[in-house]
Amino acid sequence: MKRRDFCAVTAATLLPIRFVHAADPADITAAGRTGSQVVLRRRDVTDLRNVLRGSLLLAADDGYEKARRLWNGSFDRRPALIARCAGAADVVEAVNFARTHDLLIAVRGGGHSLTGQSGCDGGIMIDLSAMRGVRVDPVGRTARIDGGVLLGELDRESQAFGLATPAGRISHTGAAGLTLGGGFGRLTRRFGLACDNLVAADVITADGRFVRANATENADLLWGLKGGGGNFGVVSSFEYQLHQAGPMMYGGMIAWPIAEARKVLTFHAELLEHVPDELFVDAMMAPVPQLGKVVLFNVCWSGPPERGEQMVEPIRALGKPVRDTLRIAPYVSLQSEGDPGSVHGWGNYERSGFLTRLSPELIDIAVSQMEGPDPPGKRILISGDCGGAFSRVRPDATAFQNRDAHATVVVQTRWENALDPAISDAHMQWARTTFDALAPLTKGFYVNALGAEDATQRIRATYGGNYDRLVALKRKYDPSNFFRRNANIPPG
Repeated sequence: MKRRDFCAVTAATLLPIRFVHAADPADITAAGRTGSQVVLRRRDVTDLRNVLRGSLLLAADDGYEKARRLWNGSFDRRPALIARCAGAADVVEAVNFARTHDLLIAVRGGGHSLTGQSGCDGGIMIDLSAMRGVRVDPVGRTARIDGGVLLGELDRESQAFGLATPAGRISHTGAAGLTLGGGFGRLTRRFGLACDNLVAADVITADGRFVRANATENADLLWGLKGGGGNFGVVSSFEYQLHQAGPMMYGGMIAWPIAEARKVLTFHAELLEHVPDELFVDAMMAPVPQLGKVVLFNVCWSGPPERGEQMVEPIRALGKPVRDTLRIAPYVSLQSEGDPGSVHGWGNYERSGFLTRLSPELIDIAVSQMEGPDPPGKRILISGDCGGAFSRVRPDATAFQNRDAHATVVVQTRWENALDPAISDAHMQWARTTFDALAPLTKGFYVNALGAEDATQRIRATYGGNYDRLVALKRKYDPSNFFRRNANIPPG
């Protein structure tokens, strides 16, 4: 499969394109929701621009090039319109405009979509990235955020009161997409997924209604937002339960030569069987600057920081590391340590699956793949954030169903020349081949890593017993499948 085939499939591939020529040169030809092309009259576009408190960008406007770009540089999307929303009212206007003109729609929060679906070619991007408000209630232990907030911003405001909610590992990830797909993080074993801590949300549905979802209002919708992805509307704000944690924790990275990988990963498998909820340990095989290929642990102990040294004693006893940064540090610092390895604009490709067991067979296959030839930038991650509070949630309590997962295996590759076809193909081919070797040992997939090449049956398998309920919810809130650039659940 070539690089362009990998890019998330837009609705334009569903039906033959009918080219419609604008009668007025000032009119705009755009991509329709179901594959046809439509003409947007300049006066209608001007009306939308005038009604927004934010801004509306066309291809010739200053700021368009920057606004259209996504974190994953593999996707070079060019929307016909970018609605830079300043608040929920702008989102309503943009949704109504898109529905009236039957436009292809993409919704951008933090723009960190691995599969590129927060952008589109020829349609309208509803961009929430300027909506960055965070309000923490330290008494009620809740945080309310706008749809464009990044994880680092949520962490910073919450940690000012010694509070936190589980939220990812990269500080510039958007909270919206992370939460809607589930949301793993350093505190997941202790407090659950980000979506488990979602207590309320404001949603603009496909018919332009502003809907509040919480335990007493539209509770069915809140259930679907907890792992069901962006299928049901544009979430303009999220409210989370916060927990006492931090601001100081114990953690960092400890690495050994790749030759030690089988020993280290076997220890990791045993550790995951009895690790306390407060201890997060990710294992990764990756190239590291100045060190070459290594096997490393990314550690976070969220219990009393002074006990951190004691908790990592068995890890340090594994052998002499080539790097050891374990220490007492602010939680917000630990949350941003992975940022340099997640650069905006680079090509990114990933395949992943849940593991009900971290078996010797899987370890052997993973290590063998890393020992093989490059491309550089390849890495294999075996997560340490399943179990604990994550596993104590019933599979049907949220849309996120895979509560029997013991870990996640993630095959990743990243490259600087994101749009070079030859380089991109080499990286993606390695990742596909590697994951294909591991896939028979996996069960289910993480929605936030599901792209266009993941067939409908894989999405259905991911949601398992919750799938039919999600279809009914889609039929209720989005019967025309207006929101389809996601891990899509068709309404019928």
